[in-house]
Amino acid sequence: MTQRVLLIVSGGIAAYKALELVRLLRKRGIAVRAVLTESAQQFVTPLSLGVLTEDHVYGDMFDLKEEREIGHIQLSRQADLIVVAPATANILARMAAGIADDLATTILLATDKPVLAVPAMNIRMWHHRATQRNLEQLRADGIHLLEPDDGPMACGEYGKGRLPEPEAIAAEIQRLLALPKRPDLLAGQPDFAPAPNGGRALAERHVLVTAGPTHEPIDPVRYIANRSSGKQGFAIAAAAANAGARVTLVAGPVHLPTPPGVDRIDVETAREMLAAVEAALPADVAVMVAAVADWRTADAAGQKLKKDGSGEPAPLALVENPDILAILGRHAQRPALVIGFAAETEKIAEHAQAKLTRKGADWIVANDVSGDVMGGDANAVRIVTADGIEGWESMSKDAVAAKLIEKVADALSPPLH
Repeated sequence: MTQRVLLIVSGGIAAYKALELVRLLRKRGIAVRAVLTESAQQFVTPLSLGVLTEDHVYGDMFDLKEEREIGHIQLSRQADLIVVAPATANILARMAAGIADDLATTILLATDKPVLAVPAMNIRMWHHRATQRNLEQLRADGIHLLEPDDGPMACGEYGKGRLPEPEAIAAEIQRLLALPKRPDLLAGQPDFAPAPNGGRALAERHVLVTAGPTHEPIDPVRYIANRSSGKQGFAIAAAAANAGARVTLVAGPVHLPTPPGVDRIDVETAREMLAAVEAALPADVAVMVAAVADWRTADAAGQKLKKDGSGEPAPLALVENPDILAILGRHAQRPALVIGFAAETEKIAEHAQAKLTRKGADWIVANDVSGDVMGGDANAVRIVTADGIEGWESMSKDAVAAKLIEKVADALSPPLH
């Protein structure tokens, strides 16, 4: 059966990406019907979207032909998923407030189907308290959110607010379309009913996440570290918060904004990270994403080490850092689910399986970092458990995070009867 997406395009320079998104969805066999807001028509024409969707493009709430033949109620019902991309600060605010003053927002208020919003806006608008407040309300209402990317913007600024690339949006749409409907929840409902707790599958759960590198000082200006941007760990913390969990994020030295609804603890060294992790217990789930340095200097120099002209490097005595994942896997307050990450360059599955047993973890999320995964925005992972290996296709780190948190929620949920 053909899956159907209703794509609402709101006004913003990123609206042009909607054309490529439609092409990608059609290529995947997904039918697309489009709605253009009045401001979106300043950037994308109904003709161009109509050619790509091979369908009428809707926009006028009071078009009698539309109301007689389709109507906003029918439009909201005849899709498996409604996607707002790009979602401007304006339409997000109207969605959060329940305003229905045009065709797009009337559809959104009338729908009983899942909704994905993909925000895009200026960095200052994204970080504004009003926008973050609206996003929290939308999450509480069960709206799925794919966070914007970091990068240069049309206004000349750089930061968080860029619409994710169409490939990443298409992957998230496919993921949401693939989610099973739960018959026990849908009995007696027309098409869709939200999950318990407003769709917040980890409500009343405590999720502990580590992210980023650790820096182990050699002297006041040098340190030992593993490469890590922290993006995957921060995305997982955001996804857990979006699912309703109380989230503690222990972060190494990274320059990333704290996800909304997340309690953040900043640390520098492995020993500081271990102390913060133990202080955060008890937790229901621990997701250890941080790239913790394996070694540190036995005695960090108090002053900058200088070359002595001999051509010989300064001697460094190294000692092993505490193994945070292994300690947590055997801790007296061990979380019910302990998940480790394995960044490998060869024999990915083999090394991850060995790590699973050695560390006392329940799952290992293994990825090949021989390419540009470190610092990039996409990831291809394998989930290694005692039952086997589950391979995931390459997708955005936000999509990996959302899919992993869904798997976590399923693992913690009691079986359906």
